[in-house]
Amino acid sequence: MGISGRKKQGIFVAPLAPVPARCDYNAGVIGALEQRRILLDSALGSLMERAGNIGAIAGRLVKALSTGHKVLIAGNGGSAAQAQHFAAELVGRFKRERSPYAALALTTDTSILTAIGNDYGYEDIFARQIRALGQPGDLFIALSTSGESENLVRAATAAQQYLITVVAMVGERACRLGKVADIALQTPIADTAIAQELHMLIIHVLCDIAEGQLAACEGEASL
Repeated sequence: MGISGRKKQGIFVAPLAPVPARCDYNAGVIGALEQRRILLDSALGSLMERAGNIGAIAGRLVKALSTGHKVLIAGNGGSAAQAQHFAAELVGRFKRERSPYAALALTTDTSILTAIGNDYGYEDIFARQIRALGQPGDLFIALSTSGESENLVRAATAAQQYLITVVAMVGERACRLGKVADIALQTPIADTAIAQELHMLIIHVLCDIAEGQLAACEGEASL
């Protein structure tokens, strides 16, 4: 039996389009991967020119962890997931067996997030946690492709008031978050999805460097 269009509460509901008998999904995947390869090749070439910024962030990360301080990480949406991933790599492990590192994603406690959001507003969900948990010498890493998220800008401002180093990993454009941060790393591409992929790559590079440096220090201390 065919499905004809009909009206429901004054809204026209169109019939479902027939599903093609065969779809060449492989060709679509190959085309998407080829486009991704071209974009990533170009973006990685530009990112290498910003290796100094990444090195500076790695240095701050190692310094904070090696001196008994902690890393606080935050972001919204996909960047929230990346913040949690980053913290997991530090508390757990990336590639090496070693001591756990003190890191906390500020995006995970739903009771805290909803209480602050309800009582103070979504704009303060990270800043209030910074004021509660942060101490001088800690490191705050904010992830945002737009760099304009009010809750991250407020968190960065609160962090600086508590003598916490602020690192911002943002998108291509100049932004408020980048201006507030002690170190701002701009990804050299406007596409949000590619920028997030680059952020994840940078996170893995930072984890690898920090883990290597700190594990070496542990080895020297045990001699």
